[in-house]
Amino acid sequence: MVWTLNKDRPLCPQICEQICVGIAGGEFQPDQRLMSVREVAVAAGVNPNTVQRAFEELERSGILYSVRGSGWFVGADISRAKAVLEAIIGEKTAAYFKEMAALGVAPEAVKAYVKEWSE
Repeated sequence: MVWTLNKDRPLCPQICEQICVGIAGGEFQPDQRLMSVREVAVAAGVNPNTVQRAFEELERSGILYSVRGSGWFVGADISRAKAVLEAIIGEKTAAYFKEMAALGVAPEAVKAYVKEWSE
């Protein structure tokens, strides 16, 4: 996994989001063991405590589970990770439309641009 973290936003939620995107996108499978907290911290360039907090948050959400002495694993129900991904997509889409509206572009015109670029 390639970690792309924005230093202008809190890191813990970004780690949670990127793990959810990986799960929802099939990069991580149910019951798959994840890298250790230390390995993720090194790969992402963050403090291990930040990764530990992210993993614990994902565990509270039912997205990950831990096995003492074995590490962190993807939960069997990936629908929660998919819901997080859908929320991210919704937020980014709304922000994009808001930015375009600030430029004076009507929603219909934005939709037309998106359709044109996606073809």
